[in-house]
Formats: sequence, C-alpha cells, structure tokens
Amino acid sequence: MKLAKTYGYLKKDLTKIEKALNESIQAEHPVLRHASTQLLRAGGKRIRPIFVLLSGKFGQFDIERVKTVAVTLELIHMATLVHDDVVDEAELRRGKHTVKKKHGNRIAMYTGDYILARALEHITEIDNSYIHKILSKSLVEVCIGEIEQIKDKYDLNQSVRQYFRRIKRKTALLIATSCQLGALATGASNKDAQLLYRYGYYIGMSYQIIDDILDFTASVKELGKPTGNDLLQGNITLPVLFAMQDESFKERLTDLFTETSPISDQEMVELIDQLKETDAIEQSYAISERFLEKSLKAVEQLDDNQAKKTLIQIAHTIGKRKR
Repeated sequence: MKLAKTYGYLKKDLTKIEKALNESIQAEHPVLRHASTQLLRAGGKRIRPIFVLLSGKFGQFDIERVKTVAVTLELIHMATLVHDDVVDEAELRRGKHTVKKKHGNRIAMYTGDYILARALEHITEIDNSYIHKILSKSLVEVCIGEIEQIKDKYDLNQSVRQYFRRIKRKTALLIATSCQLGALATGASNKDAQLLYRYGYYIGMSYQIIDDILDFTASVKELGKPTGNDLLQGNITLPVLFAMQDESFKERLTDLFTETSPISDQEMVELIDQLKETDAIEQSYAISERFLEKSLKAVEQLDDNQAKKTLIQIAHTIGKRKR
C-alpha cells in the first residue's frame, strides 16, 4: 500500500492546509514570493501536516486550530530544506532546481528566514504559551542539529550514537512535535500527547533511516537527486557506518575523502556497489524496524478510533517504503 492511500480520507483537510500554505508565503517582494512559491510547488509528502491532523483526532477536533499548527510545522520544515540546500550546495531537490541553484545563496538564506518568520507568525494565532514553549524548544534543537551535521561531515570516526542524535534533531523531532502539538491544540490529554510524541519520534527515526538507505538503493528518478548524494556531501549515514565495519570499504572511502579532486560518478558507483556487498543495508533496515516496533507500542496505548488505525497503517507502510 502506498503511504498516501492510508490517509486518503484526509484529502479535504489537506487541501485546506495546502491553500493556507500557499497564502502564507505570498510575500510582497517578488523575489521572495517567487522563491518561496517555487519551493512549495516542488511538492512534498506533507508528512508533518498529516501527523498534526491525525493527532488532532484524539481531542475535540477543530480544523482551524489544527490547520494553524500544520501550516506552522510544514513552513518550519520548508525553511530547513532551503538552508540545508545552501549548506550542502545542492542543486536538485525532488528532481527540480533548488532555490539556491536558481537564486543564489543569499536569496536562498533570506527565503528560508522569511518562511521561518511566517511560521512563527502563524503559531501566535493559537493562544497557548505551552504550545509556543514546546515549539521554541524544538526549533533550538533543530538548529543545534544543523550545526552538528556540519561538524560531523567527512568524519569517519563518528559513532552510531552521534548519527542517532543527529537524525533525531534533523527529522524525528519535528515529526514528534507535529504529533504532540496536533493533540494539544485540540485539547487532548497530556498523556495522549506524550504517547503521540513518542510515536512520532520513533516513526521519524525509522523514516530517516530508510531515507538514508534509499540514498544508495533507489534510482536517480525516484530520489530526485543523484544516488549516493548524501555521502558525496560528506554526510555519514547509518548504512555507511555499518559498511565501514568492512576494512576494505573503510579504506576505500578514506582514500576518496582525502583526495583533493571531487569523487567522480564512476568512483561513487563503485563505492555504492562495494557498500551493497556488505550487510550494511540489511543491518540498517533491522534498526529501522526496531524503531517502528517502538512506535506501534506507543500508539497501541491510545483509545481506538480511525486516526489510531491510520497511524498503525502508516507505521507498517513506512517499513516497506521504496522511495
């Protein structure tokens, strides 16, 4: 089953959120407006708004409050993507030119800042200081994660624990916060909000691990960017950490990272083939599965409703995700 089919009944609410996203980025300045719209039209799975919507079903569901939270979290995510592309010097995202590629680093950075500002403006519509505090803490952690990712680039001596800490801040935290704030915005109990936070955290960890696996196993067309792009940018992901248990792979990777010339396409193909000859992909899937199992244990403690069934279906679908 494709991920979108699990939450097809949310289409009407997701359409409202998409419209609100489009309205929120219509800057007065034409360059900011064009750059922001370009990013929005590039598409995306809208994972965070989906989790906000589903979590809102455990309280007194109010689409206006839920929509405000959903738009806020998705705008924050979009802002981080723009900043990431500048740091990584990425030219493609989802198969299309990045804001950085089309407008340059300065415009891209200010576009990311603008989108983030709009996100913070949105959340003020909800008069709840506890929600504001949670969001602020999450943003601090996301920023720390961005710095840590830069610091860890090309570091072949980093640990699996460092990797987990990094993807927690890069991906899992915003998904967990989406679940928590979606619940709190509709008056769900703190207990349910915490269970949903844990579900979102474990789902986010699994989701990012599978993304990192697909960076080596999916095609360029499926990824919308070159295969092995993360490694090319010096990002050491879980499959690479496991593959480095093979001394010949680690030696080859060390040699490529220390060469003065960029890694060629042929060298990357050969390196990926060598990685696939190890059991790194299988080990990474096994870790992803453990996180999924923990997400299911968290969500099982919630009262039964359609949203709970969907959250369970999403967990099972993510485990089989191919792109």
